[in-house]
Amino acid sequence: MRLFNLNMRSILMGLATVLTALPSVLRADCTRDGLLSTASAFVSAVISGSVSTLPSATNFTYQENNKALTLSKGVFGSVIKVDLNRSTADTVACASYTMIISTSGSKPYVLATQIRHEGNDTGKVLMIDTIAATTGSLFFNASLTLSYIKAEDWTALPAASQPSRSLLQKAGDGYLDMWTDAKAADTIPWGTNCERVEGSRLTKPCGGSLPHGGSANKNDDRRYVIDEVMGSVDVLCAFNSLGNMPDSHNIRLVDGKVKYVHTITKVGS
Repeated sequence: MRLFNLNMRSILMGLATVLTALPSVLRADCTRDGLLSTASAFVSAVISGSVSTLPSATNFTYQENNKALTLSKGVFGSVIKVDLNRSTADTVACASYTMIISTSGSKPYVLATQIRHEGNDTGKVLMIDTIAATTGSLFFNASLTLSYIKAEDWTALPAASQPSRSLLQKAGDGYLDMWTDAKAADTIPWGTNCERVEGSRLTKPCGGSLPHGGSANKNDDRRYVIDEVMGSVDVLCAFNSLGNMPDSHNIRLVDGKVKYVHTITKVGS
């Protein structure tokens, strides 16, 4: 009887160990391929006007220009002709970032969209979060923006030269802090040949003519997509330092230095 009890105890302990480990075995990793596949499906849905048909979580939400909205009442409620799209992936946050430029449709757009997923399931969309800029937005000229973005090199970085996640977030935060922190600009690793595209305004090199504090209002509500493979960080935020403006800042580092900066800022109703 004692031997039976010992054996039964061993069996139960072993079963408990298996059951404890089972969720981690069954839980799939959030993959880069999965994120980019959904981002590609999203772009196709934008073109066909069918974003609402993407597989989504039961608690799916849509946000446009920092406000909750239904998809049918936002920019994706109609067909958009896409002239350029570019996506990055964040396997830690299980999210992607997609830039879309549309110059030839009924209304021009430059769009910055972060897609977030439920758990690690890249097949289900938890949230679509978009900054949608059009005519009247800051320095808006979609055709000019397209000409600059098309000329950029976004080749994946070799593993040995990929910046760390912490460095990328530090660069994104440092950039957005420049309006409230007089020393923030000096903490950013500017490249000598970096380019900054603000709306459609091109500045080279991008490390010049920078703000050094002056505002008491922090650019907050920051949402990140960080991609070490591409050396990029995209931050959606409320750009409060110059007024409450929905904003996206996308920064790419190459060889540890800032190479590209894109800003998309919605102005007006």
